[in-house]
Amino acid sequence: MTTSIGKLSKSFLLKLLVGIIILPFVFWGMGDVFRGGNQNVIATIDSKKVSTQEFVNYLNRLNLNENQIKNLPKTNLVEKVLSEYIGRKVMALEIEKSGVIINDNSLRDIIKNDTLFFKDGKFSRTEYEKFLLEGNVTAPSFEQNIVEQESRRQFLSYLSGGITIPDILVESEFNKENQTKTIKYIDLEKYYSNKKPSQEKIKELYDKNKNLFVEEFKSVQYAEIKPEIISGNSEYDEAFFKQLDILENKVLDGQSFEQTSKENNLKIVIIKSIDGNKKNKNKKKVTILSDNLFKKIYSIKNEKTPEVLKVDNKYFLAEIKSIEKNNRPIDDPDVLKTINAQLNFQNKIKNNASIVQDISMGGFDSLKIQKFANDNNLELKEYKLSSLKQNEIFAEGIIKRIFLMKNDEVDLITDSTLTKNFLILALKTQYKKIEKNSNEFEEYEAKARLNLVNRIYATFDENLNKKYKVELNKKTIDRVKNSF
Repeated sequence: MTTSIGKLSKSFLLKLLVGIIILPFVFWGMGDVFRGGNQNVIATIDSKKVSTQEFVNYLNRLNLNENQIKNLPKTNLVEKVLSEYIGRKVMALEIEKSGVIINDNSLRDIIKNDTLFFKDGKFSRTEYEKFLLEGNVTAPSFEQNIVEQESRRQFLSYLSGGITIPDILVESEFNKENQTKTIKYIDLEKYYSNKKPSQEKIKELYDKNKNLFVEEFKSVQYAEIKPEIISGNSEYDEAFFKQLDILENKVLDGQSFEQTSKENNLKIVIIKSIDGNKKNKNKKKVTILSDNLFKKIYSIKNEKTPEVLKVDNKYFLAEIKSIEKNNRPIDDPDVLKTINAQLNFQNKIKNNASIVQDISMGGFDSLKIQKFANDNNLELKEYKLSSLKQNEIFAEGIIKRIFLMKNDEVDLITDSTLTKNFLILALKTQYKKIEKNSNEFEEYEAKARLNLVNRIYATFDENLNKKYKVELNKKTIDRVKNSF
């Protein structure tokens, strides 16, 4: 349903920016506004109350997975969803005050002009009703979503309407990505690879995190439930599924794996001590069961709790016989690899912070960067960049940041995982030209417009945060968490 509603929103700004207008509410600081109070009210927006039932209905419509529901009491997911919901409510209040109204005629036009419901080139009521049935959604619910989407689109257009983008902003956006820049750089990989962690540091980290260095082995047993065994023929027919239901109900009532197998003459397969990578204690791959079946069986959490599984259109009775957990020694290659990676990451963070501090205090210029290279036996190389796609050395994200540097500026530029770390000195910048009547100009005009609109919406969001007084009922939130 969500995908289809998105198709109804033809506006580029709506698709990209509706989330922006709501985002600040997701991160609203809630600790200072928690309060007690009526358990039927989970929040108030000014004097308007948000009922617990209203929010729970919204939460249920999100179709959280089993793991998310199980962990609701331990996480802040409910608070985040509530904050987003409050953002939607505040948006609705602003839309109402602005006078934006989607009447029945407008709603009908939106639906009748959506090609999703076309047949033979025109709107088909049958296709529309088929869509509702397949999506398991009622017409009033779907149409209300359309009204909300269109109201937001019109409201956002109202906020950003009439914007004229100066040529200088277009050229600025173009220059960010289209230039030739001569630089000098130091690849810090060698600098960090020379800083090997000591054995003391390795042992210290291992001792602090022993509980993380555990290998788990499960002994499993399973049996295929074949039609010829439980129903007397080779087809997955009504007789088979009737007997399968009987078998599964007995399992759910507490019948053991062994008893169920014996009653139904199932052939049991037992595999002892297998890890999550489908390997035994000798590190050999177990090949007698398929990957899909292995994943299903291994995901069973508790011992001695048989389950009926459907895998690749076949049915199985499966159980975890036992679970064995062993501490992995410090000299285990995988343990050492993990520890060294963590220590190296910590070392990069520490040293990068030191370099950045030196840069901010004027500790690097064209001479000092050369001295840094000499002192650490590193090479300072000269290089010319002329495209974002020039990837022999630098990834596109790093090049974008280099292009933002001014001449004679020194900066430390890394990727998000600190895998690549470069000390950069910008030497010379030459900007390319853009023709005003070209397709490129239209492209970068759109980017400039988007950036300007983003700033307008950010300012609007800040004003909304100040305009509305929001209070959340902590006791009710906790009760909602524990009710799932």
